[in-house]
Amino acid sequence: MFFQYGAQKLFGWFNGSQLQVDSIFSHFGVAGVIEFFGGIFLVIGLLTRITAAISAIQMFVAYVWKHAPNGLMPITNGGEAALLFFAAFLVILVYGARKWGVDKELLGCSDCV
Repeated sequence: MFFQYGAQKLFGWFNGSQLQVDSIFSHFGVAGVIEFFGGIFLVIGLLTRITAAISAIQMFVAYVWKHAPNGLMPITNGGEAALLFFAAFLVILVYGARKWGVDKELLGCSDCV
């Protein structure tokens, strides 16, 4: 699902609005890149812990900047998805991809990045 949020922002897929080329370096564009590639990397287990850390930071920042000013309760400020992603990324950060990631095959170690 994280990938889908990025695809909405970058390409307009899934009823999203596509960014213009010059706005790819905006906050919205950077978020789209992190969500799109981060989602793909996490699904295949590529650079899992690094990707989870970057994605968790992005979700925390998104919650603080976009959702928290609209109230403290995530269900009323629309930030429940951001907080759920944040929590999931913290778990992935701690455990990594383990045997399911491609890091194991590419880097040749059992508990890679």
